[in-house]
Amino acid sequence: MKNFFRKVAFGLKPEEKAPSDPLMWAQKQVETIPELNWKGKYIYSEKEMRKHWIKQRVTEETTFKKKYKNDPEGLRIAEKKLEDDSGKKFWPNNEICMRHAEAVRSNSPVLAKLWYFWTNHFTISDAQNLPSFSTGAYQREFIRANMDKTFETMAIEGTIAWPMIMHLDNKDNIGPKSVSGKSEWRRRKKEPATINENHARELMELHTVSPKAGYTQEDVMGLACIMTGWKPKWTKKTDQGSDIRFMSDEHEPGKKYVFGKEYKKGKKSLKIAIKDLVNHPSCREFIATKLCTYLITDKPTKEMITPIIKAWEQSDGHLPEVHKAAIKVAFEYNDKYQKFQNPENWWLQTINMSGATYAYPIPEKKMDKFELGYLISQELREPDWLLESIGYHPYRSKQPNGYSDLSSDWMSTELIIRRLMYAKRAFHTYKIKDQIDDTIHEKIIRTNFDNPDKILKIVSKAKSNEEKHMILFNLPEVLRA
Repeated sequence: MKNFFRKVAFGLKPEEKAPSDPLMWAQKQVETIPELNWKGKYIYSEKEMRKHWIKQRVTEETTFKKKYKNDPEGLRIAEKKLEDDSGKKFWPNNEICMRHAEAVRSNSPVLAKLWYFWTNHFTISDAQNLPSFSTGAYQREFIRANMDKTFETMAIEGTIAWPMIMHLDNKDNIGPKSVSGKSEWRRRKKEPATINENHARELMELHTVSPKAGYTQEDVMGLACIMTGWKPKWTKKTDQGSDIRFMSDEHEPGKKYVFGKEYKKGKKSLKIAIKDLVNHPSCREFIATKLCTYLITDKPTKEMITPIIKAWEQSDGHLPEVHKAAIKVAFEYNDKYQKFQNPENWWLQTINMSGATYAYPIPEKKMDKFELGYLISQELREPDWLLESIGYHPYRSKQPNGYSDLSSDWMSTELIIRRLMYAKRAFHTYKIKDQIDDTIHEKIIRTNFDNPDKILKIVSKAKSNEEKHMILFNLPEVLRA
């Protein structure tokens, strides 16, 4: 059953004793949301991070365009200084360290692995400079903080959060028949109000019911009309960095219909609509299937999905109960199914199982030395670079549906070679060699695998500890969990 500790978490440290009751150990971790393990001084709220985003964006868009109109070199120098002043390259690395500390340093690695599932489900992709400033804080405040509540709560709060509104362009969703849409100002400026359906479509397709619900374009447009007016208020000083509010003068009037149900105009209609989507049978099936795909197999069976749906129905979507059900299913199918690990989860396994947590995540005392206005050191940028190098940066997904959970999408020759090179690099970068003797790999193997002798036989053929490290962490038994 040692594989279970990698399936639902990140394996065990070299000399860590396996819990006597693995299922209870795992389920206990998802009952409550503990404080972050990270104790650094830079733990800023999403709203606080927006101030740095505003400084970057407003300065570039207003001051720089005029001041350096005919001076490209001056513009380059000024933009570089602005990046340092706003901490553009520091924040994502600091947030990544926070994220990964939960995986390898906290007492709740199972919760961390499920947190990463939800951050990918409600993904914020690489746009609007969001990865640099707001994505990490969004994942902490609107995803992790709601993992002990209902899915409905998470969906509502995640939907109307500033980063998601910006990411999916609901800021541009203005009712043509609204007060603002019919204003003389728009006619004079030739800026007609339009329904932007992007956020509504993704809310249905990716976040709740999925296309299996059989919704139509009319349903998408109905939901988009319900979502009109949810945006930050624009001012010259803050650009679009103000809090999200319901702008009644931009809300499309009249009745709207989604799945045949009528919704009246007004602020309350969006939360009612989300509640209805969350309680749709297709939503429960969609999420249960995704959880099984993430933890167990690319092709979940009805027998796997059913207990999770049942737990959802009995608890009204209370996420701790949903998570417990998913963990139990993973436990029951542990011996029969091995899941190819995505790059980030695999990476965290290499760190945790190596016992290299003393060196990564980069300790708070090092991250805290950074000061705004100064160039970030290469060492502090290491998390960003490493994630990019293995092809899985959780703040920079290129697609609105996040990263794939299908094994086939991570088994290319190129991506496997990247893992090999990372294992070699990790051996040195995190100074694992300072902690390694000739027995360390045997300890890793005996702690984490039920068939240690088979793996030891393969690894023992390596000529050096470095080579052992590369071979061990790229064996099929490690790549799958």
